[in-house]
Amino acid sequence: MALRRGPVTVRSAWHDVPRLQVRQFAALAMAEAPVLAEEILQEIRHEYPHLPVVLDDSGEPMALVGIRRAIEVFVQHLETAEGRPRVHPEVFQEFGRGEGLHGRSLDSLQAIYRLGVRLAWRRFAEIGTRVEIPPPAMYELVDAGYEYLDGLVDQSVRGYAEAAARQAGERLRLQRRLMELLLAEHHRGDPAEALSERAARIGWPLPDKVAVGVLLRPAREAVAPAVGQGVLLDMEYEQPRMVVPEPDAAGRPELLHRALTGWAGAIGPPVPLADAAKSLRWAEAAVRLMERGLLPPGEVLYCTEHTEALVLLQPEELIDDLALRCLEPLAHCGPTHGRRLAETLLAWLETRGGAPEVAARLGVHPQTVRYRLRQIRELWGDEVDDPDRRFELELVLRAQRLRGELGDPRARR
Repeated sequence: MALRRGPVTVRSAWHDVPRLQVRQFAALAMAEAPVLAEEILQEIRHEYPHLPVVLDDSGEPMALVGIRRAIEVFVQHLETAEGRPRVHPEVFQEFGRGEGLHGRSLDSLQAIYRLGVRLAWRRFAEIGTRVEIPPPAMYELVDAGYEYLDGLVDQSVRGYAEAAARQAGERLRLQRRLMELLLAEHHRGDPAEALSERAARIGWPLPDKVAVGVLLRPAREAVAPAVGQGVLLDMEYEQPRMVVPEPDAAGRPELLHRALTGWAGAIGPPVPLADAAKSLRWAEAAVRLMERGLLPPGEVLYCTEHTEALVLLQPEELIDDLALRCLEPLAHCGPTHGRRLAETLLAWLETRGGAPEVAARLGVHPQTVRYRLRQIRELWGDEVDDPDRRFELELVLRAQRLRGELGDPRARR
């Protein structure tokens, strides 16, 4: 048999060895496999004394079983030379799985594998000398051994990845349960004790304050934003939720801004931990206003920066009913003229000034303002001097401006 490298065929020194010598080599190597496996395991334990000893169902160390099986499969392949040597994956996958479940990296495991290959090669070299295997064939055997090692490492990597995925899935499940309790409106039993228990299971220190965010996906299959381990994130909702601990901590706003680039949504006001559901309600309200075009879209907003809109636009039915009563005098003025009078009235209520100040705010001539103010007094009479009525008028007119029903002089500046 020959080794192929690209279009060039390379002669295999191992396959030129007479079959009798190969069988002799394989027989001796197979006979010594149990002792060799023991020696390799002893050396590994000497080099890595903290390596845990895991026993299989029969009480034998799994590491010893794996080493012995790996040697035997490799030796059997030398005799048959059919395909590539394959060892049953469960043992080496379990090694990788164990490293992942215990939070260790694969570096030490791969170093152990390399140590095992070096020790096995020494024994194989001795056997090769005894049965007079030519040196070029033995060198080729070394290459085959390291190629075989790569396959064992691949199996361990699969087990490691499986363990990591399982741990990540378990953490997400526990995190979701914590968020469900944290954001529940009503609690049974002692919520503080339940929160402490669930938070401890994922290593989440209970903060004094939190802010709850609601996100709008930029795309259906959008990857979760990298908000950091301290921030709880649940992507299972149609509109993902997140709980931000200590939202005013140094560097937290900047970190969130970078992580949420390309996302839209709202972050509720900071509240004590026990009131997280209240922060969620405000974030949900802000997102609804964003979806209606009443708050700026395309970014993640902070509710504390849009208090006026959230307070005035949330109770729509109440504000609309109040507007019907307060603005009833404008009902017969016509849409355009009525809107101009409403804008002038709001500017006058906000400035508490005379015609020049109102005119400057609206960008019109003072004489125009004086004319409109006379009409306003004719329509409302002394009611515009009553503090309670003035407050109600400003309330409903500000709400209409936020909805875009009235012009905003601030936008012209």
